[in-house]
Formats: sequence, structure tokens, C-alpha cells
Amino acid sequence: MNIEGVVTEGFEPVREAFARNFEVLGDRGAAVAVYRDGRKVVDLWGGTKDADGTGPWAEDTVTIVRSATKGVAAAVPLLLHQRGLLDLDAPVASYWPEFKAGGKERTLVRHLLAHQAGVPALDRGLTTAQAADGVTGARAVAAQRAFWEPGTAHGYHAQTFSWLVSELVLRATGRTVGGILAEEMAEPLGLDFWIGLPESEAHRVGRVAPVEPPARAGVLRTRPRRNVSEAYADPESLTRRAFAAIDPQPDENDPVYQAAELPGSAGIGTARALARFYAATVGVVEDGARIFTPATTALAGTELASGPDRVLVVGTRFGPGYMLHGPASPLLSPASFGHPGRGGSLAFADPEAGIGFGYVTNAHAKSVTADPRAQALVRALRGCL
Repeated sequence: MNIEGVVTEGFEPVREAFARNFEVLGDRGAAVAVYRDGRKVVDLWGGTKDADGTGPWAEDTVTIVRSATKGVAAAVPLLLHQRGLLDLDAPVASYWPEFKAGGKERTLVRHLLAHQAGVPALDRGLTTAQAADGVTGARAVAAQRAFWEPGTAHGYHAQTFSWLVSELVLRATGRTVGGILAEEMAEPLGLDFWIGLPESEAHRVGRVAPVEPPARAGVLRTRPRRNVSEAYADPESLTRRAFAAIDPQPDENDPVYQAAELPGSAGIGTARALARFYAATVGVVEDGARIFTPATTALAGTELASGPDRVLVVGTRFGPGYMLHGPASPLLSPASFGHPGRGGSLAFADPEAGIGFGYVTNAHAKSVTADPRAQALVRALRGCL
């Protein structure tokens, strides 16, 4: 496998782990990047642009990152909070009056961001067109009865996170999450990352596909606990219903889906952009830009919910929009905050180590929060510090 890019001296183990992902763990096309103390120290890519083997993965290839989008999107409400435009302790209904229906009148903004809002699923799933139209999803989650009293428990809002955050930001500012990201983060920082892909960038997107692990990659065949397997197999479980809030599952290679502003699942970009983004949440990057003040960085890593997750059926930890380090989603250290993407992608920041990390892949495995390829890279990085 021809691995391209650069690695700063001392970070060679990350390159070795990246190469092994192709040789042993079944990667097809992927990229990894790391920033430390605002400077890029790893920027690697390899394999094919398309998961089916078409064309080489280039320096500017971009791919859909699924739920790793959530961590980027979460920066928008936190930026608004930093500016005094959004109160995390205010009821969601104070910005979005219709949301108080169905037992949700006491839902706070912080509950919504920390997957405590009680609406991880819908009584009736939306079509891809409805999910992407910017109106139907928000109406559906506003009308949806809560599955638990908001704030008393948490469960991963796999798809509904898109409409919850989109509408909250729209009601608070009159602007979209994708628009704020593009104008106030991506453009100033030079990030190739979009929530709502412009048509002008569509030629750069590689095709994604589900993959089975190679037979020799025994680590990928570890069986989940029985209760987890049963939850994913049961069509009536909250787990299955949460992931089926868009039904049938969307075609992620469809340009119409890629152009939709879905902050929970449809972000598209490079590993380099993700690493640089997270580096700018914990400090100043090379050109002097940053996103968060130190107080907001601390807030991003603050635990708001932890324990049994009613959707993922494992113990999870969440801050305001970010998944935090834990057994179900190991990051670099207990100080890390970020988000995995179902199937492989992972991006996070570690304020103590000054790290911004991004890994993207077009080969979507069955993993949800702790893909072995991403974890191999994290372990290698940890050994370099």
C-alpha cells in the first residue's frame, strides 16, 4: 500500500498503524491527520477514492463522516453560547415554542445537546426527502412524545440530533448550522468540511460502502454483548428505532443527500480539516485562529450525562454535543472530547495534550463507537506523546 503525506519526526508509529489498517484491518481508502499545539504533525492518506476500488485517494479527497459530523456541529451552539446568544440552561421552548409538546416543556438546551431530550426516535420514520427538506424533521421532533422525562436519562439521538440542533440554531439566530460553520469556522480556518456540500465540491467526494472485515482481522470479529446484539436485532427496540428515524436508510452516495444540511450524520470533509478544527477548539492553530475561548473549551469537555445509554445499550458519557472518553468510545485521555462516526470515522480534541485528531474512511464497518482502525491510530498516537 502506497501511503502518501507527511509525518513529523517522533510520530512515525501513527504512519505504521495507518499502513497496518490497510494490510490487516481491511481499510480501502482513508486519511488521518493530527495537530499538536496548533501545528500539523501527521497528514496521511492512502488507498482508493471509492470503496469499490476506483481511482486513488488524493490529497483533496473528501468523504462523508456520518456521526463525526455531530462534534463539528456542536461547536455552533457552543459558539453562540460563548457570544451570549444561546443559554444552555434555558428551556428549548423559549427559543422554539412548538417543542414543548409531548412532555418536553422542561427540556433545557443542555439536555438537547447531551442526548437527554428524550426524543431519540420518531413514531414514524421520515423519508430521505423529508429528512433533508429543512422543515419536516423539525416538526416531527417537536410533536414527538418524549420516551423519558427529559433530563432524567440519556440515549443517543443518532438521527434526530440533526433536526434538534438545526432548528434550535435557526430559531435562536435565523441562520443554519451549515451556514454558520461555513462562514465563521470553515472559511477563517481554511477547513475543507461542509454540512451541506456545495455542488462545486461534489467532484471531490469518494464513494462509501459497507465492508466485512477480512478473515485474518480477528479483532474486528469480537462479538458484542448479547443485550447489545438483541437491541440492534429487535425492530421494536429504541436502538433500532433511533437509527431508523430516516427510513429506509439513505443512500449516502446520493448528491442530494450530501447537499442536505444534516448536522447529525451528513458532514463531508477531510481528516485534515477535522484535526485542524479540533485543534482550534483547544488552542491557537498556525495562523493565529481559534474557535473557543478557554472557558468554552472547558465546557465542551464537561460531563453532562453518563451511565447506561438507552439507545446504545452500553455506558456512554456526553458533554454538550460531544462524546467523552470512556470504555464505549475510547479517545486519547479522560480530558478528550469529540465524536466517532458509525462505521469508522473519528475526530476529537485533547486539551491537556494539545491534540486535534481526525480519521476518515470510505470503508464502513459494523462498528458504532470504537472502530478498531481508529483505535489503532489512537493507541499509536498515545505512544508518541
